[in-house]
Amino acid sequence: MALSSDNGFVAFLRHAKHNPSAVLLAVQLGGILVYPFLGDSAGGRAVFGVLSVVVLTLAALAVRMTPALSWVAALLGVPVLAFTLLEGLRPDDGGIVLTSSVLHAVFYFYTAYALIKYMFDDNVVTTDELYATGATFTVVAWGFAYVYAAVQVIWPGSFTAAVDPEGTRTWVELLFLSVTTLTSTGLSDIVPVQEHARSFVMIEQIAGMLYIALVIARIMALISARAARRARD
Repeated sequence: MALSSDNGFVAFLRHAKHNPSAVLLAVQLGGILVYPFLGDSAGGRAVFGVLSVVVLTLAALAVRMTPALSWVAALLGVPVLAFTLLEGLRPDDGGIVLTSSVLHAVFYFYTAYALIKYMFDDNVVTTDELYATGATFTVVAWGFAYVYAAVQVIWPGSFTAAVDPEGTRTWVELLFLSVTTLTSTGLSDIVPVQEHARSFVMIEQIAGMLYIALVIARIMALISARAARRARD
């Protein structure tokens, strides 16, 4: 029985090694579910900071699997990790929050670029590339959430909500806004009210539509190419 368990764990590690995009997607979705339990306490922020470090590490591993330059990920990742820890220690420092948010946004958008390049690099769809389709979507959503975090530091009062409309929006609220914007569901209980905030929300709406169009075009092209090969055979 122990041997069977060991073999199962080894198989899991092997699957994770060959499918880093799947692990990245799972951790990000898990983070969405876990964060509400952490709250805004110091302990909660510390736990979420650790989770963020894990996500960033997984993102870096996923980037290494792509044709993108891995040293760029390392160059971005080191200051991101440093400011993740600083933000956990000093969450009320506007300068640290702004710098951390900008660095996180750049890192996540770079990761999204690398994953897209990974998916479009050849004419064969692997299992990890399928996972990368979902992981890229969540990476972009997290990236824009950090953009919104930076926006509300630079322009206070950029966002309002049905609950505590004058308050500063929490991270989970900004992530919720990002996901609903990217998916075009637009639940509208968190709303950008200043011009700069609305501009970034519009950019995310366009990005969401373009990404879906790219994925559909990619799938249709591969299906057409496969059908053409079968016809020749």
